[in-house]
Amino acid sequence: MKAIIDDGCIGCGICAETCEEVFKMNDDGLAEAFAKVTPELEGSAQEAADSCPVSIIHIEED
Repeated sequence: MKAIIDDGCIGCGICAETCEEVFKMNDDGLAEAFAKVTPELEGSAQEAADSCPVSIIHIEED
């Protein structure tokens, strides 16, 4: 699975705090999905997506 971050990130950092194995904040202060969503991380990655205040994170099949 993979995490997709659409345009519109406000840089709150909730996703990176919730699932640091998949999300990080880049040099511009915006979220970046840098790793695949493995089965072990699926729950925390979905929690990060659900916690996004602007609802721009989606977890999808490869």
